[in-house]
Amino acid sequence: MRAALALLLLLAAAHALHRGKAYIRDKVCHEYRMLGKENFRTLTIIANSRKYSNGTFEEISHLVREIVSLAETCCTDGADPSCYDAGSTALSVKSCSADSPFPPHPGTAECCAHEGLERKLCLAALRHPPQPLPRYLQPSDKELCQAFREDPREFADRFLYEYASSYSQAPLPVLLGSTRSFLSMVSTCCISPAPNPCFLKEKLERKTLSLLTLTSNRICSRFLAYGKDKLSFSYLASLAQKVPTASFEDLLPLAEDAAEVSSQCCDSVAEDCMQKKLLEHTAKVCTALSARDGRFADCCKGKNLMENHFCILALPPAPAPKLPEAPEPTNKELCGKEGALHATRSLFELARRRPSLPDAVLAKLYDSSGKLRGECCSTKDPSACLDSNRKRMEAELPPFLEKASQLCGQYNKLPFLEFKKRLRESLAQAEPEAGPAQLEQLLEQRVSFASTCCLPDASPLLCASKV
Repeated sequence: MRAALALLLLLAAAHALHRGKAYIRDKVCHEYRMLGKENFRTLTIIANSRKYSNGTFEEISHLVREIVSLAETCCTDGADPSCYDAGSTALSVKSCSADSPFPPHPGTAECCAHEGLERKLCLAALRHPPQPLPRYLQPSDKELCQAFREDPREFADRFLYEYASSYSQAPLPVLLGSTRSFLSMVSTCCISPAPNPCFLKEKLERKTLSLLTLTSNRICSRFLAYGKDKLSFSYLASLAQKVPTASFEDLLPLAEDAAEVSSQCCDSVAEDCMQKKLLEHTAKVCTALSARDGRFADCCKGKNLMENHFCILALPPAPAPKLPEAPEPTNKELCGKEGALHATRSLFELARRRPSLPDAVLAKLYDSSGKLRGECCSTKDPSACLDSNRKRMEAELPPFLEKASQLCGQYNKLPFLEFKKRLRESLAQAEPEAGPAQLEQLLEQRVSFASTCCLPDASPLLCASKV
């Protein structure tokens, strides 16, 4: 399996640069011969649908045909050694033409300024940004079987494209296992004399794998957007809001462990990395927090750890407890060796006192905190710089945090129409001089932010620009 998944890197491995043309040809041809044409083709569809998640089915199909044809022609016994190099060069020329049938990418022009192997490696490394939210909607069982019976190959190709582009950040082994399982279910149940019971049984058996795909896509999308350190803080803040009575020392190791899972498994080709590490992490969370919080205890009762993890992710924030005022870190602490830790602790205290503050706002504060320490701690007088900024923030930040907390608090508690009605009324009071059109614009901005960013699984890619 490891060798098969390594194929999905195709020509993109940067370390191929110093090995030269023969290495790339030999590597791809070895995988083609080992897997056979159909498996090679399937994996190529998944790989390129992930890489170019905004490409159309037709564009991906063009690219897959060219890659498979190149391997089929040049990887046979007795093929001219120059065949693969000439074919891949022709492929890169076609990619750079004005009427290229392949998925367009903003970085293509820069790659096409190079020549030879450098151009090929540059083109192979291009990648579309991931979809902010999965867009794949599974048709009804009847529709699945109708499409499958009309053209099984076309059905499989379209499914692989739609699923892989929609869940493009799920680790390759997870995506491969999930798509194989789904296609096996369809091919089994659509020829079954009793399709409905068959689908019911197969879907129950697929439940863990489906949850793993959904969850790992979310986890790895956040890892891509945030990086390991910021992701660790995001987990910490989320846990602080769900279990506000837990201490910083209780929750930080769990947050760091969650970030480590992402770091180890999002780009791994090890077959069971994500599932194994995620289940180990879930067991740690359950051990640490079940006795402290009844909701966590309920989530952790199940025998299926993947379902337990999904349950924990979906928990809403707990009501804010009455806590004493948190001590502010001193200037010396902020600029010391453990300045980042002191700043993180301060934001942790804020998160557990304001459970309705969305991740997008907390993530922005994390960025601002790091930037401020970077700017002030390198000056001649760090304390003066920090004090000056602290005074400004004390004046500007509380009203903003109150608005964000109130907005998300109401959004998560009220039915949507009631939320919108109350928001319209509060905006009319806050902006008495605004005309109807301006009020409606403000209303739509706030509603858009709330519906996108106040949810526990809000997309960092969508929300960063809305704060």
